[in-house]
Amino acid sequence: MTTRRDFLKTSVLASSLLFLPRFLHALDRQGVARLGNSNGRRLVVIQLGGGNDGLNTIVPYRNDLYYKARPTLALREQSGILTLNDDLGLNPAMTRLKALFDDGRMGVLNSVGYPNPDRSHFRSMDIWQSGSAADQIVTTGWLGRYLDSNCAECQVPYNGVEVDDTLSLAMKGKSRKGLALKSPEKFHQLTQNHFLAQVSGEKVPGAAASELDYLYKTLVETSSSAEYLYQTSKVYKSNVAYPNTEFGRNLKTTAELINSGIETRVFYVSLAGFDTHVRQQEQQGKLLGDLSEGLGAFAEDLQKSGQFDSTLVMTFSEFGRRVQQNASNGTDHGTANNIMLLGGALRKPGVLNAAPDLANLDQGDLRYQLDFRSVYATVLRDWLGADDKAILGTEFERLSGLV
Repeated sequence: MTTRRDFLKTSVLASSLLFLPRFLHALDRQGVARLGNSNGRRLVVIQLGGGNDGLNTIVPYRNDLYYKARPTLALREQSGILTLNDDLGLNPAMTRLKALFDDGRMGVLNSVGYPNPDRSHFRSMDIWQSGSAADQIVTTGWLGRYLDSNCAECQVPYNGVEVDDTLSLAMKGKSRKGLALKSPEKFHQLTQNHFLAQVSGEKVPGAAASELDYLYKTLVETSSSAEYLYQTSKVYKSNVAYPNTEFGRNLKTTAELINSGIETRVFYVSLAGFDTHVRQQEQQGKLLGDLSEGLGAFAEDLQKSGQFDSTLVMTFSEFGRRVQQNASNGTDHGTANNIMLLGGALRKPGVLNAAPDLANLDQGDLRYQLDFRSVYATVLRDWLGADDKAILGTEFERLSGLV
């Protein structure tokens, strides 16, 4: 029988599992309790890390001030801008998203931000992920607090899944957290280490007072959850062509989990590399192409299985870029940015508010029209059926009839 001394000898391996949520419960071998209040709806959040340039994503192609501020960086109509209306168009690399827009499956929110914006990647990302004000330090995320407030009734332990190696602040609540994994197979393999398998098969100590008992408990719960996710994910294997990139593979994993019937309410996927201070057009165009192709494949996958109407996708970045291009044919850290919404059941698709006002800047940056927490409040209340005021700490005006 494994001794606690043996267990401590493998503390490095065991500690690698500590990012897993404490609220994981060993799964009933006779079946898995289903989520009682989901109505089948789920949210997929796409984080564009590095501060995506919103003006070259949703392009104000009829605005002379845009071309004046960006004499070489601005995208021009002849470059293939994909027009959305008389004022705005998509970056030419985003053809699959344009098809979704034309089909009424996409909405665009312009100039989303918050008061007293912070231009630090780390601080601004914390603000967006926590749902806090610029002058608050909050150690939990808005989606983690959603799990805190709603998981008393939902009985499965993986209601939030981040397809990554580590868990973002957004997915960390006070008492409940999301689950981070790159794939069900790799997650399962991690728990199949001979020693871990032996420990997880033993009886969990009755007392949970010590750190050692907590480690035992974590291993048991991890093994149980990994087995369920692995076995359930075998139900569906996608035959849709995704981009051969990390982002494309992560979206494919997300679609396979959804289409396999796993009762997850929130998924979180990231695409990094948007800090485009130098030679922006090529770098951003490649990333936006990856974003568009990946989300186009994801939508196709879910449409084929009848899951797109019950899925809402929301993209965000920690800030936009400055309006004026810099001397290196790039852009520096800015403020307000756009959010894109995708789904089969959007009640208000299309361009949902006014284009950015380039004639009324704040020290060279866009002024925000819409507080990002109003978007969160709308998604929480109107899509997920949650108490947005309790989760966000105060009441924000919701966007009427959006979802």
